[in-house]
Amino acid sequence: MGAAFTISSQAQPAAQATPAVESRPDAQTLSAINAGRNPPAYPVPYAPASVAEIAEVLNRVHGYLAAVTPAKLVDRATQAEITDFSKPLTNAVVARGDFQLTSYEWGVTYSGMWLAAEVTGEAKYREYVAERFKFIAEKAPLFAAAVANLPEVAVGARAPEAWRTPFRQVNAPHSLDDSGAMAAAMIKAARGGVQAEALRPMIERYLNWISTQQFRLPDGTLARNRPLENSLWLDDLYMSVPALAQMGALTGDGKYFDDAVKQIVQFSERMFVGEKGLYMHGWIGGMEPHPVFHWGRANGWAILAMTELLNVLPVEHPGREKVLTIYRAHVRGIAATQGGAGLWHQLMDRTDSYLETSATAIFTYCIARGINEGWLDAHAYTPMVSLGWNAVAKQVNAKGQVENVCVGTGMGFDPAFYYYRPVSVYAAHGYGPVLLAGAEMIALRKGKGAQALVSDGAVQKEPAKSRH
Repeated sequence: MGAAFTISSQAQPAAQATPAVESRPDAQTLSAINAGRNPPAYPVPYAPASVAEIAEVLNRVHGYLAAVTPAKLVDRATQAEITDFSKPLTNAVVARGDFQLTSYEWGVTYSGMWLAAEVTGEAKYREYVAERFKFIAEKAPLFAAAVANLPEVAVGARAPEAWRTPFRQVNAPHSLDDSGAMAAAMIKAARGGVQAEALRPMIERYLNWISTQQFRLPDGTLARNRPLENSLWLDDLYMSVPALAQMGALTGDGKYFDDAVKQIVQFSERMFVGEKGLYMHGWIGGMEPHPVFHWGRANGWAILAMTELLNVLPVEHPGREKVLTIYRAHVRGIAATQGGAGLWHQLMDRTDSYLETSATAIFTYCIARGINEGWLDAHAYTPMVSLGWNAVAKQVNAKGQVENVCVGTGMGFDPAFYYYRPVSVYAAHGYGPVLLAGAEMIALRKGKGAQALVSDGAVQKEPAKSRH
């Protein structure tokens, strides 16, 4: 019989090496050691980053993305740009870049660019969003007829060619992934004066899918029949709640806020593990026990959904305090699992799983926003987000690419699935979170965290003036 296949939740201890003999230091060094003044060998910068340092990282990310996400149509065969739209577009495709302009990941990226524009005042971030939304608003309608009656796709079958029509997700959304993140970003832009009239039909189409067409459980909880029937994916909180919240803000119709609050509460009733302060990634109706894997980025999507909702949910809404209570409980669980170098682990409660960037960036944004808005104690959490940002910044390479980002991930039922997900700079999931985190950290360093510094060897939000 073969050996059982196991993965330990803790790394095996290395064999102890014989400690080197430490020579006696001089008197000055000895005094520093006993006073705690000798500098630790931190793996990332420890002191809070300055506004200029944070802005430089955002500038690098923007420069890379502006260069590798062209907004134009080209001929599939020749790759020549198409400028004559009076002829049939049977061979037209969106110019290939490193990332897709209408994916859910890029919806997060547009939101990150938008926040960076608001916080920094730099026009280039707004222009990135405006140029691409103008392109989508003008060109997507040219392909609408081709996807008016999409054939259904059987499980395991290859999708017909019509499903690969340019702008299919915009013209014929068929999932929360197609709809939510892009809708939220478009509404933010429209409310800010970008293509408001042209984007409105697309926004309505996205929200129609979320509100009336996406499969739900009998109590109205958004669900999927993948990988099994009656499945809840924690990711879907972000793929729905921010769009519902933004639509409520855009229209003033309370039904969108009500649905957003309902999703947070009903997902949490099923998937929040109170003793850990973390969410499980998946929940399957009728399964006992449910798969309890605290995947980092899924927990990120959950806290990001709550943050986005709290950003716009009216203070008088009857569900606001409930959402805020859940948000704070989740933040406590997140804080308890931060790694010593500032990053969070792929499986948050398993320290032998790898350290992952996108989840760390999301947590940094959401907690920094909580500090800035007064939802969280600034003294308790400013040092943590300072360390989180410094860890994220170290993952942005000289080119502006974000490293150590987990690729797209389905729902798993065993630890190996999560432990061995690849990472890539071409995993689009990292860029929006980094932009969000950096922008919010600039706001923090200009506001409630302006006085944060290292005092008595540790980062403090604002040390007491007295030394005694």
